[in-house]
Amino acid sequence: MSVRTRSDQAVLARHGWVQAVATVLGALIAMGVVAALGLWAAGATDLPDNAFPRVVAATVVTAVGGTIELSGDAGGLADTNAGLTVIPLSVTLVGALVLGAGFLRPLRHRAVAGAGELAGWAARLAVLWLLTLLGLALAARQTFQLSLGDDTLSDLGDVFGVSPKVGFTTDVPPTLFFGLLWMAGVLAVALAVSRGAPLPARLLRFQASVRPAAYAMVLLLLAYVALGVVIALVVAATKGHAPETLAVILLGMPNLVWLTLTIGLGATWNGRVEGPFGLPMPHVLDEVLRSSDTATLNLSTLAEYDGRVWWLLVVDAVLLLAAAFVMAARSPARMRAWQHAVHMAVALALTVLMICLVGRISAHYGLSVLGIGDLGGDLGGDLFLKPEVWSAVGLALLWGLVTGFLGGLLARPVRRRGATGEDWNV
Repeated sequence: MSVRTRSDQAVLARHGWVQAVATVLGALIAMGVVAALGLWAAGATDLPDNAFPRVVAATVVTAVGGTIELSGDAGGLADTNAGLTVIPLSVTLVGALVLGAGFLRPLRHRAVAGAGELAGWAARLAVLWLLTLLGLALAARQTFQLSLGDDTLSDLGDVFGVSPKVGFTTDVPPTLFFGLLWMAGVLAVALAVSRGAPLPARLLRFQASVRPAAYAMVLLLLAYVALGVVIALVVAATKGHAPETLAVILLGMPNLVWLTLTIGLGATWNGRVEGPFGLPMPHVLDEVLRSSDTATLNLSTLAEYDGRVWWLLVVDAVLLLAAAFVMAARSPARMRAWQHAVHMAVALALTVLMICLVGRISAHYGLSVLGIGDLGGDLGGDLFLKPEVWSAVGLALLWGLVTGFLGGLLARPVRRRGATGEDWNV
């Protein structure tokens, strides 16, 4: 062990808690600011009872996989039911970037780090993260009273003692579990993506195959988000609706663009939208989801409403090929084209699987009196969006094999350490 390495370890051990506090607080503040701005643009500041801060806390909790439970109460003669499952991936992405950067900062400029050292550094972050998440979970709870609509219906509600309320609370144990799991995933991805972060000696043999592919996938996801933001800003500038557009960017842009990534690959999502609910997506997607009880969302069904949807296929092909080229260019020269194809296929399949798991949406709310139906379209609704997971993963494998192979061939002219003619045998 070099003198520099021993000095780095001593500094990390001595100041690890300070750096851990700065990292966790930085991630939390960044997520809170993005969530608050997005909710402000969506009009959440008008919520009664000074609920805005608690809604912000709930948004951050759901962004890291936390569980928010909705509850309803409508008096003795009425029942309510409600549920919500959605992850605001813009908030998630910002938190992951800040947390990952803070985790890697004290490890930079080093070749190797012991497993115990990395575990100790991650454990400091985990302890502080759990404490902050616990505080957010306890703060994220609120109850709202709903209006029954017109005066006649409101008067009937008063007569029958129907005063519908809906509230939310955090289910603390699963929130802490999934929040910790989210943090562990972020740290693992940060180590896998970073070219300069140290690894334990026994893991060094995996970095040649894992790190270029992981970097390419993160770059691909960020490229889609950046492209979505640019398109959203152009639409806002030309067609208006700036507040709504800002809310989508700050809360759900990855939800939208990563969905389109999978659709461009040929994947199918099933969903429905009815009642007052809506999705932060272009009108054509919302129109398809309202067309039947369970609508099918893929290139074919969307093209029936707007033929320009086929451009998603072209965008996917170009960006996937670019990601494959980047992966091959960052890989050792000894890698052959078929190896790039396998690495790209596995990485893309895992990426699409992740999108399918975090991109699904479910929401419903209903009010019934004396067990009879929902009172009015404004008081009941249902929304869900879920993928056909394994067909999406299979398509990702095929796309990864093709684009990985082509990317490996395109990267042949790139000068890299140890490149030889034999290294590029197909």
